[in-house]
Amino acid sequence: MPGAPVIDEIDIGHDGSGPPPAAAAPRGDDGGARQPHREIPQSIYLTALTLALGTILMFFMALVSAFIVRKGLGGDWRPIELPRVLWLTTAILLISSFTVERARRLLSSGETEGFKKWWYLTTGLGFAFLFGQFQAWQELRAAGVYLATNPSSSFFYLLTAAHGFHLLGGILALVYVALRGIVPRPGRHIQPGTAAEVASVYWHFMDGLWVFLFLLLHFGR
Repeated sequence: MPGAPVIDEIDIGHDGSGPPPAAAAPRGDDGGARQPHREIPQSIYLTALTLALGTILMFFMALVSAFIVRKGLGGDWRPIELPRVLWLTTAILLISSFTVERARRLLSSGETEGFKKWWYLTTGLGFAFLFGQFQAWQELRAAGVYLATNPSSSFFYLLTAAHGFHLLGGILALVYVALRGIVPRPGRHIQPGTAAEVASVYWHFMDGLWVFLFLLLHFGR
């Protein structure tokens, strides 16, 4: 239009006099900004594990308290003869505590092949322990001792089943560490060393808990 001012489009670039323009954040397939994965510190996992172990410990202490109180009530408490296979399963679990610690130390020193061997051995010992506990139940059933036979047998089945269930969780953790690989990768929330550390601490706890329960069942029956 005649007489109208003409405004030229000017491409304003960065002339070096100010801070450079911020780079655009990478975008995902959905057009949203892609957030980089951040590795969670090992202390966070260990803190969560400590809380979980505290909860498990309180649960078993409640069962132990009920065991002691119920034993002192009435005359219907009949001690049961513990299957001898429990001595073997206890030894297996004690050995597994050594093998998992050996594996963890080998991983921290970079000996991956040695780590795999000892870690797989620990996992196998865990399954052997559960199989031995099942055999103990079978022996009791063959002797006519069932869950409802008397209060003593009820607590035996309850305590061993509760521990076996929690130990199975530890076995699954061992399998998870074995299958996920041991090479640190950027972007993972938990690194192999941290996963192995958490799993081994849980395993040691289950080992110590079983020794306590076994002694309670043996001397407190």
